[in-house]
Amino acid sequence: MHTAFFVLLSASVARYLARHAEGPHTPWVIALSVLLAVLYVLGPALGTRPTPGRLTWLGLVVAAWALLVVLAPSFAWCAVPLFYTGLRTLPPRAAIPLVALLTALAVAAQLGLAGWPDPNVLLAPPAVAAVATTVFVVMQRQAVRRDALIDDLVRTRRELAATERREGTLAERERLAREIHDTLAQGLSSQRMLLQAADRLWDTAPGTARDHVRTAAAIAERSLAEARRFVHDLTPADLAEGGGLLRALHAVAERESTPDLTVRVHTEGSPAEPLPAPVESALLRIAQGALANVREHAAATTAILTLTCLDDQIVLDVADDGRGFDPYAPAGPAPAGGERGHGLPAIRARLRQLGGTLTIESAPGEGTVLSAAIPLEPR
Repeated sequence: MHTAFFVLLSASVARYLARHAEGPHTPWVIALSVLLAVLYVLGPALGTRPTPGRLTWLGLVVAAWALLVVLAPSFAWCAVPLFYTGLRTLPPRAAIPLVALLTALAVAAQLGLAGWPDPNVLLAPPAVAAVATTVFVVMQRQAVRRDALIDDLVRTRRELAATERREGTLAERERLAREIHDTLAQGLSSQRMLLQAADRLWDTAPGTARDHVRTAAAIAERSLAEARRFVHDLTPADLAEGGGLLRALHAVAERESTPDLTVRVHTEGSPAEPLPAPVESALLRIAQGALANVREHAAATTAILTLTCLDDQIVLDVADDGRGFDPYAPAGPAPAGGERGHGLPAIRARLRQLGGTLTIESAPGEGTVLSAAIPLEPR
């Protein structure tokens, strides 16, 4: 639009000089043309908001152009760029009357130049003014809507980022809770039970009591190793020692076995390739959590860990001959892995992360079978 203004202004000056170079108004026309060009160049430095300085500048530009049109009607076509200047500077309610005024001056000047009521002169400038105004108003409204959409998008992205940060924080808290439950909390629970048993037998069976204390010390040492690996976000200690998941399950079964509870491990099949580290870690933690629930709630004498390797999934079953429970009963202090604390919720969360499923079969007095299945290929 700036280029169009200077092209039209230069063409009007050239036309006037070609026809009226010796006329009495030539110096005034040249001076006003230079003044109008200088004023127009100064406009961008004043910004686009309707400040007092900007409004004063617009009034001077319109006045200089109006004087030029009176002296030389051919300058009337410079009004088209001035339409946009007024529309950009003033609000629509004030800009549209200004456009109408400029159009009226252009029509009057052209009629005076034609000498008769030319229909083209009467209709062309209003049509151009109407089109220019309509295009500008539509584009301005679209720009406002676009800016609003961009603001909404930026705000939504910020809210999404904040939500993702909150979800990440909650997920990390859940992970920490599961790790603490499956390592430190279980170790402390076992130590407490062993030390309580040692306290009861200290006078009547000191040898057995010392065995309980030694076992508690071994559990404390194992829990310390787990805690250190947990702090450094490493794999479980049993898996870090090598030998894979099966050896780790045997180590867990050996530690969990007591004179009152025998834990055995069975396997059916073998995976075609080494299991992913997250799957091995999750199954080991699930076994630890399930056995902790058996020890604390089931009053069982035997627990069996069965690892079944199929073509498309691996399944870990934890069965006990304890007192069982109703898996559909409301949450409460249920035995054998009831919905208490972080036991089953932690197991379900681990399986959910790997796309696995948890199945519980139990009834009061009939023991419990917990089955955790993890797919070996993405679904």
